[in-house]
Amino acid sequence: MTSAQIIVLATPVFLGLIAFEFAVGLARGHNTYRLSDALSSIGLGVLSQVVGVFTRLFAVGLYTVAYEHVALQRLPADSLWVWLGALVGYDFFYYWLHRAGHRVGVLWAAHVVHHQSEDYNLSTALRQTGTGFLFGWIFYLPLAVLGVPPLVFGTVALIDLLYQFWVHTQQVGKLGWFDRWFCAPSNHRVHHAVNDRYVDKNYGGILLVWDRLFGTWVPEDDREPCVYGTRAPLHSWNPITANLQVYRDLALDSWRTKRWADKLRVWLKPPGWRPADVAAKWPKPAFDIRRVRRFDPAITEAAGYVAGTLFAVVLLLTMIFLWNAHRLPAGWALGLAAGIVALLWAVGAVTDPAEDRHEPTDDAGPETMPEGVHRPSRPTPL
Repeated sequence: MTSAQIIVLATPVFLGLIAFEFAVGLARGHNTYRLSDALSSIGLGVLSQVVGVFTRLFAVGLYTVAYEHVALQRLPADSLWVWLGALVGYDFFYYWLHRAGHRVGVLWAAHVVHHQSEDYNLSTALRQTGTGFLFGWIFYLPLAVLGVPPLVFGTVALIDLLYQFWVHTQQVGKLGWFDRWFCAPSNHRVHHAVNDRYVDKNYGGILLVWDRLFGTWVPEDDREPCVYGTRAPLHSWNPITANLQVYRDLALDSWRTKRWADKLRVWLKPPGWRPADVAAKWPKPAFDIRRVRRFDPAITEAAGYVAGTLFAVVLLLTMIFLWNAHRLPAGWALGLAAGIVALLWAVGAVTDPAEDRHEPTDDAGPETMPEGVHRPSRPTPL
């Protein structure tokens, strides 16, 4: 069974848990969902999986080449200790990829997709990038050198990803000792917050021990509710814009600066860094959390029904595509994928009919923010 088929089987579970969380939120008077945002987040997860059909071989292929040619040994795939060690090792290197994704501009350009939602719920977990394949594979090559078989690597990668689904919720409160050692809802809410106290903290995938070891752990403080999103907000439901906005902004700053060193530095510096000549000519306001405003364009009831219907078609086509992708002719695969992307764009257009009037943020990372204010209420404990 392919990883894409596993995702297909897991999809009804994901959607069922999202529906359950929504119902719990309504019952508690603490609903954390908005239709447009949820469709956008799940749609970006769909786009990520569709793109992954064509790019997964790239990352897995490079890992396999490294395993075949530079592995110091060949660890047995039938050993429990190899599997456990591979899972811990994968989580360790995931920590460094995740941390770099917040501190290196070009890596943030991929990872930013996951943080763009200004809501925080289980649909946010599905909000994944379509461009992470470009550089993410580099961080896992040490596992190939150590001799972790490709099958083991691919499986533990999927386990690590699936584990992280449940931590994207405001309906689960603090869990005591568990919060101190494992990635859990409380400390992952911190990770998604833009508050000065919380920003760029709690990178762990399964284990939070890496954050405690390397000084990036911060507990959630009930006196300071998390404000979600990015410091340079997307302000769009368009899935293409979501994936390419920061790349565009980096390229623009790189083109505009006169110093050749800065043209490269733009891509490697932390998000929000800008060359002095560019910042002087095209200044941007400093981030002020008191002025954060949630993107929430109004839609009619009819538009909501249209968006929901289109999205149901997207889910059906995506499940058919992912289940059969490994045996589809290339032309059919590309055509079906293009159709899914077009429908996702249509969902975004229906839920944000005024999208063409929005001004672009023109920013490379989380250092600036337009006006507004939004402070989500603190999570409801179990």
